[in-house]
Amino acid sequence: MTDSAKNLNTHHDIALRIALAARALPGTDPQRLLAVLDDCIGFPLTQERLDGLKPSILKMAANGEFSEFPGESLRQAIAFLKGEEDLDQSPLPEIMPYKEGDMPSSLKIACASNSGDKIDGHFGSCARFLIYQLSSTEMRLVDIRNAADADQAPGLVADRPIRRADMLEDCSIVLVSSIEGPAAARVIRLGVHPVRLVSPKRAEEKLSEIQSVMACSPPRWMQKKKEACVG
Repeated sequence: MTDSAKNLNTHHDIALRIALAARALPGTDPQRLLAVLDDCIGFPLTQERLDGLKPSILKMAANGEFSEFPGESLRQAIAFLKGEEDLDQSPLPEIMPYKEGDMPSSLKIACASNSGDKIDGHFGSCARFLIYQLSSTEMRLVDIRNAADADQAPGLVADRPIRRADMLEDCSIVLVSSIEGPAAARVIRLGVHPVRLVSPKRAEEKLSEIQSVMACSPPRWMQKKKEACVG
């Protein structure tokens, strides 16, 4: 066994990497991903081979098997394969009781997440959206929406980011690691404000920052949404 292959097997769970990478490509199971990887970089899957993998290579492999996936999804899949993405499998946070009217002047905020309570997901390939109700003094996790529900709905692969946007139409803000053009345009048309994070953060940490803005000097668009919300 080469040093690079040994490093891959001893320091990272390759099975978990492949499973998470496949999940970043909606409709793809690990077997399908492995077949494409065999075509473009070959086996065994060493760290050296994975480090040379690029979105353009993955997109064109196996006669364009993944050609319909957006670059965002391919980049995240490759990040999982290389071990660059957080593989933390922390338990999901607990949903809190909530009914309309509980939190006047609050906003519903979606957080793209792959692990626990972190905002660490790309819009087009995250596992779920954590939905928080947020006022200047209180925050509650009120829902967890499985992104696979949108991914597995009938329609073209290219339309999956749009279907993801539609499942957030009742939100005011969506917090993401990244979001591509068509999806960003869709969420904006729905009245949802996309915010990109420079690096992953725990949801409560980022939401606390937003609370400070809400309490002190909210931008006009945020103030209008607060005034329109019955909470």
